[in-house]
Amino acid sequence: MYVSDEGDGNWKYENLQHIDHQLLKDGDKFKIGNLTLEVLHTPGHTPESISFLLTDHGGADRPMGIFTGDFVFVGDVGRPDLLEKAAGYRGTADLGAKQMFASLQRFKQLPDYLQVWPAHGAGSACGKALGAVPSSTVGYEKMFNWALQFTEEEPFINALLDGQPEPPKYFAIMKHVNKVGPALFKDLQLPVKATDVSELQVWLRNDMVIDTRAANEFADKHIPGTINIPFNQSFANWCGWLVDYEAPLYVLIEEEGQLPEILKALRSIGIDNTTGYMDVNIALAEVPEIERYMNVDPHEVRESVEKGEVAVIDVRNQAEWDEGHIPEAIHIMLGTLPDRLAEIPQDKPLLIQCATGVRSAIAASILQANGIKDVKNLLGGF
Repeated sequence: MYVSDEGDGNWKYENLQHIDHQLLKDGDKFKIGNLTLEVLHTPGHTPESISFLLTDHGGADRPMGIFTGDFVFVGDVGRPDLLEKAAGYRGTADLGAKQMFASLQRFKQLPDYLQVWPAHGAGSACGKALGAVPSSTVGYEKMFNWALQFTEEEPFINALLDGQPEPPKYFAIMKHVNKVGPALFKDLQLPVKATDVSELQVWLRNDMVIDTRAANEFADKHIPGTINIPFNQSFANWCGWLVDYEAPLYVLIEEEGQLPEILKALRSIGIDNTTGYMDVNIALAEVPEIERYMNVDPHEVRESVEKGEVAVIDVRNQAEWDEGHIPEAIHIMLGTLPDRLAEIPQDKPLLIQCATGVRSAIAASILQANGIKDVKNLLGGF
């Protein structure tokens, strides 16, 4: 393992003594066959951040590209506020923004032809405008990356810190795991399969039960008290926001073959305490009560919204809300909803909306699981 030795004592990796490793500082080099990787300390996203310049000595004596990690993305740069917002390190956002500005001045000195290979693409919460293209060049980013257009520090810092998306709660967990190491796979217990609905009732009384079916199936019929996080590309993200890392977790699945992939997704963000699982169709057939919520089109609810007969709950991100929202809507970002249930009106039916109807479906399940039953989900969203 080649790991950064930059940053102060808070950012030094631990528990490396039993692992073959090399600590890296700015300017260090190491070889893999004919490839040489040179280390650049590029703080900003985090204090210990490093990038790697790649030279292929099979036919060249100059670098061909740079692995930028969470430093420079296609069309964006790494956000410096995660340590402060998610991990609670006060004052690190402004310092990180200053460091990012300095690191970008160094990036601008690199040859235009160098390829850029970042660690993330569109959809990552590590920035606010990541492009979907998987790679770029230094020259292209100099021309079109918004963050590389600034020549003065203060305007850059203001622009960088403005409009960053809400940091998922699991980022604090992730920082800890990155530093001290994850639980060993061999020590993790496999969840126990339940076949009797009485076991499910015990789970529901004490802990979180996630129904992993598609949202439309869940809306049509589900078990009271369960939360719907569909098993798709956003599954790990929303589990990281909504799951209690300290408590047992139970999942309802449609096929036995889904379980390994579900566990892999959960463990990838440190949710290691998945204790039990059950076939959702067996559970639905045996439980004494079934619940549902309605999916509605905008034209079905427009009049009742305009008359104030329903309360609109907007669960989008802050930046989406700032760009425009339904008048009189209440803004509670989905990931914060379980902590803000007291803000939900109880005197009228609820219409839950996001940008597409996907996040609002998760929100509808959270509200119903917490006893707020009269909810409708807006299909198509804002």
